[in-house]
Amino acid sequence: MAFLNNLLSKIATNDGHGENSPYFDGWKAYDSDPFHSTDNPQGVIQMGLAENLLSFDLVQEWILQNPKASICTSEGVNGFKDTAIFQDYHGLPEFRNAIAKFMAKVRGNTVTFDPDRVVMSGGATGAHETLAFCLADPGDAFLVPTPYYPGFDRDLRWRTGVKLLPVVCESSSGFKITREGLEAAYQKALDSNINVKGLIITNPSNPLGTILDRDTLQSLVDFINEKNIHLICDEIYAATVFTKPMYVSIAEILEEDKKCNRHLIHMVYSLSKDMGFPGFRIGIIYSYNDSVVNTARKMSSFGLVSTQTQQLIASMLSDEKFIDRYVYESRKRLAARHGVFTRGLMQVRVGNLQSNAGLFFWMDLRRLLKEPTFEAEMDLWRIIINEVKLNVSPGSSFHCSEPGWFRVCYANMDNETMRIALRRIKKFVLQTDEREVAAKKQTWHKDLKLNLSFRRCDDAILKTPRMVTPHMMSPHMTASPHSPLASPLVRARN
Repeated sequence: MAFLNNLLSKIATNDGHGENSPYFDGWKAYDSDPFHSTDNPQGVIQMGLAENLLSFDLVQEWILQNPKASICTSEGVNGFKDTAIFQDYHGLPEFRNAIAKFMAKVRGNTVTFDPDRVVMSGGATGAHETLAFCLADPGDAFLVPTPYYPGFDRDLRWRTGVKLLPVVCESSSGFKITREGLEAAYQKALDSNINVKGLIITNPSNPLGTILDRDTLQSLVDFINEKNIHLICDEIYAATVFTKPMYVSIAEILEEDKKCNRHLIHMVYSLSKDMGFPGFRIGIIYSYNDSVVNTARKMSSFGLVSTQTQQLIASMLSDEKFIDRYVYESRKRLAARHGVFTRGLMQVRVGNLQSNAGLFFWMDLRRLLKEPTFEAEMDLWRIIINEVKLNVSPGSSFHCSEPGWFRVCYANMDNETMRIALRRIKKFVLQTDEREVAAKKQTWHKDLKLNLSFRRCDDAILKTPRMVTPHMMSPHMTASPHSPLASPLVRARN
């Protein structure tokens, strides 16, 4: 193996892809023992994959009603030749126009987007890497608030050689990004002689399922302008916001803030989450910097979206009646599924971070940890994977600063699988609570026996069968508040 590695490049053989993360290990556990309602009902249920399948029936219905949109049907086969021949890497004009309009629609039409600034990429993964190549040199760094998507370690670092520096966010403030946290991370980089080229945010957040409010977004724009660094905004979950407060895009802030340097702002978008099309690999870079647009477009030739896909998507997104229905129904179904899961877990005293977006929620299992450490978190995660048979992702794989948090994806399964997954979690939590109560009872009985043995010892010494009073106890002995040795006053105090 070492001989073979010597034949490959350092990039090919380094471990920067990140597959050694428990985030990816959970997928492997699922792949080796996948749940199936009839073929493998005891298998692992996949709750570590953020897929949006709740409204797929609407998409399938549209495809059946619009056979000309695809060259793979008898109705659309006449367009095969024009689609199959060479296309410019700028992308089909109708595709870029449809994407620009869709981006505006899912953001409430509060802003508009220029189709000429839409750059194609092979999914959000390719979009992030392309921006990293455009904005930074090997050894440069981007600040990233925690917890953050584990794939960033692969997308932004593996082949580019850039660094990711965490901006610590804490549960005490709802994991909000603070100016203090940004300044601390930036100063730490300077002290280490690391050149910071930008800040990367996800809005809505993956894994938190929360959105950034207008004031926070404005403070981030102020920060990057003061430091003269870039801001990359990942907005791939923009259409998954299902309840108020409503979503605010970084594009809105730029419309309002005329003083900011727009050339420092770049967006990443895709249809993987909002439309549930990860397999189509539709990634979008939208930059307010002309040089970045031109460079990213040249680089996009290494990861284009197929013309067949562009044609199909352009037709679908241009159907405004369908898109209005899809976006409305998707948000409605996401809200319902989120409510079923979170309310069900509250029945067994399992909380989660309050959220209103995304395809997941941030589950709080801190009280189930044997001790407040990441080692204990991993022990708990292994039990959930191997015994409870649920693939949920531990917070440490998202670089969370506190152990005990887990991301739970809920939109990638049917209703029956959802009910089974919820029953498994609730059963596990109840059994864990029962064991804890039993352990406490055992400890209480041991304390009681110990106190009774002290009482018998004192009775023997005093040679009297009457009850020992607190005045007769040794000064080094303490009566348990539950012990018969404790006076009513002592018991009342405790």
